[in-house]
Order: sequence, then structure tokens, then C-alpha cells
Amino acid sequence: MEITERQRQILFAIIESYAEVAAPVGSVTLAKLFDVSSATIRAEMARLEALGLIEQPHTSAGRIPTDAGYRFYVNSLNEQNENTETEPTKMLGAGTIAPNRNVHALEVRINSQERTDYAIRSAVDMLAELTGNLGLGTIGEQLYLSGISRLFAQPEFLDNSKIQDVAKLLDNLEPWLREARPGEPLNIFIGHENPIGKSSGVSLIISKFVSPYSDNSYIGVLGPTRQNYAETMSLVRHAGIILENTL
Repeated sequence: MEITERQRQILFAIIESYAEVAAPVGSVTLAKLFDVSSATIRAEMARLEALGLIEQPHTSAGRIPTDAGYRFYVNSLNEQNENTETEPTKMLGAGTIAPNRNVHALEVRINSQERTDYAIRSAVDMLAELTGNLGLGTIGEQLYLSGISRLFAQPEFLDNSKIQDVAKLLDNLEPWLREARPGEPLNIFIGHENPIGKSSGVSLIISKFVSPYSDNSYIGVLGPTRQNYAETMSLVRHAGIILENTL
């Protein structure tokens, strides 16, 4: 996919602004951010829209990211992580990778628990608290969930039909995790990429780790596609690493 550096930065700004304010991003806002004319921004947005990376809701003049736009963004985050030996702190678009203080708080919470199941529960609770998503983790053959009310408090779920879609997804999540066996430490399924609940408008970010219960234990979050991927990915990745090292 051919995309200029400015188009890349505009896409990332749209993604990060939309994650923060939950409202479509207009050309005037971006023009001020990039110090160019609104006409220039509109031309760049037209290119991004033609590439299928952003779209225009029929009720707004602004743009929001598509699942493909989020995928491009997440792949860029993964590339950045692979090229950085230590925890990244530099800017990517308008956002940053997860603050070290949150990672430290996660580590302290996990390490304060004497029992394996309490450590996993604490990690899940902490992920829900820090991200505002639904935290999930496997403890043996059981799936532990935390933060359902946080998830449904997101503006995406004001529509009851969306809540029903997510509820159906959760009903089928545990057996799918057992069958998935992802081959990488961190897996991100965005929107329609999710093997179940393709129309539910959520993203699943999970890390596989080795625990006393299983070589295929999981911890992660389920949240709307509109979220802070940089921070959430970092926290989930660290949760898996900390749990494996601790347990």
C-alpha cells in the first residue's frame, strides 16, 4: 500500500483523536494540527478514504478509521516495537506507548499475590481498570472476566443490539480461546477479523503465556475498535511477560 508520510501521520492523528473523543475528526482540526490548509487535509483524507483506511459517517463531515485503518496502525506499532529493544516512549502520531508507571503498577499488583490464581485475577482486574475494556484471562479451564460494566459504558454500546452482539461473542469466547492456539506472544483481532462476533465492532487483544495451569494460558482485553491500541497492546504484552516470569 502506497502512502506518504504525511498521509500516515494524518491517519494516525485521526485514529488517536477518535480514540480520545469518540467523535469523527474534521479537516479543520487536522489543518491546525499539521499547520496546512483545510483543502490540503481534505485532499489527503480523500486519498486515505480511497485506500479504505478511513470513512465518513453519513451524519458527519468528519472521518473515522476503518478496520483496515486500525490494522495499518497496529502493524506500524508492532514494527516499532520490534525495532526497539526497550519499552518505546517516542511519539507515534499524536500518541505514546503505554506509560511506564502503568506497567510498573501492573507488575506490583501481580507480584503482591501469593497464589497463582490470584495473580492472574489481579492482572485481569488491573487491565480492565487501566484500559477501560473488558479484561479476560484463563485460569486452568476457566475463563475469568473483569470490567463488563466498563466495557458497556463505552459510547459504542449505547445501542442495545450492540450489547447483545458482544454478549453472544462472550458466550463463545472460552472454547474459541482453547482452539485458537495463536503462535505469537501478542495477537490483535480487529473488528471483522475477530473469528467470532464479526459484526460486534470490538477488538480482541490477547497474550499467550505459560502458567502452572497450561502452556497455553491467555490474558488480554476485549474492547471497542475505537481504543488506545498503543497503550493497550503494551499493557497486555507486559501482563503476559510478567505472569510467565512470576508464575
